[in-house]
Amino acid sequence: MSRISVRGFAVASATAVTTVGAVVGVATGDPTNDLETTASGTTLLTDIPVGEQAEVQNASLTQQADSIAHAADVDAKRSAEEAARIQAAQDAKSKKADAQKAADDKAKKEREEKEQAASRSASRDGSDFAPQASYTVAQVKAIAQQMVPAGQFQCFSKIINQESTWNYQAVNKSSGAYGLVQALPGSKMATAGADWRTNPATQIEWGLNYMNKRYGGPCGAWSFHQANNWY
Repeated sequence: MSRISVRGFAVASATAVTTVGAVVGVATGDPTNDLETTASGTTLLTDIPVGEQAEVQNASLTQQADSIAHAADVDAKRSAEEAARIQAAQDAKSKKADAQKAADDKAKKEREEKEQAASRSASRDGSDFAPQASYTVAQVKAIAQQMVPAGQFQCFSKIINQESTWNYQAVNKSSGAYGLVQALPGSKMATAGADWRTNPATQIEWGLNYMNKRYGGPCGAWSFHQANNWY
């Protein structure tokens, strides 16, 4: 037999032997025998057979492996919970940012619509201007500035420059388009006033309404004009 010291087994064995020795000593009435039996028993029980050594070693290794696996499971669970917490915080932050952006965009759109509405209500229409026998380019531009919303005037001006160079009596010889906005046919402008041939204010009113309805305003019309050379 080979000798191996196993802490748990040795302690249990020593305890058992001590108990047995005490009983024997009491039975014989010999305290010395009790001590000798205890000492002798401790030495003899530590001699573990080879086959049992392997069983003890395997049990110890299995217990260690179980402890390591359990610790790994605990760490993995803790890591997963922390990752989930971080992801949830990031998702909540992203959703909050998206909601804020949507609210800002909505507020901006509503503000722009109110500004445009206020600008239109403050603008004058063709009937606000007394007809004249003739108009200079400067006078026509001055009328347009009072009728077209401020934020749209530059786009409106670019279209008129391209179409008629601010000549309210301009005629396209090939198509017959007429006036500042080159309406085709020119008689369309009669919906804004019977004096559409001679009154630039009437032409501006009709042209502005046309741009608003079809393109959302002069700037939308100008964007289309740039891409297609007509509107």
